[in-house]
Amino acid sequence: MSNTFEVIEKEIIGTLKFPHDEVLSDAELITERNLELKRALSLGNLEHTKIKIYFEDDKSRKLVETTVWGVTDKRVILKQGVVIPINRVHKISI
Repeated sequence: MSNTFEVIEKEIIGTLKFPHDEVLSDAELITERNLELKRALSLGNLEHTKIKIYFEDDKSRKLVETTVWGVTDKRVILKQGVVIPINRVHKISI
């Protein structure tokens, strides 16, 4: 599988389909992702900093640059109620 991510607009995310399986196989990477999400949430709420979310739907790998508004145990919440399942996120970069 290639490591390239297609850049998309946040507005498209609502139309995507997400499988239920986890994209990361390493427990350390999953822990790191959770820490990155908490940091992204703080930056989003305090400074409205946009971050890059690398994720995968049922078709391909995608990248969106956006502000994180909330994080639940299963989802990343973006503006306008757009959500990405955490188990489909490869990584976050600030």
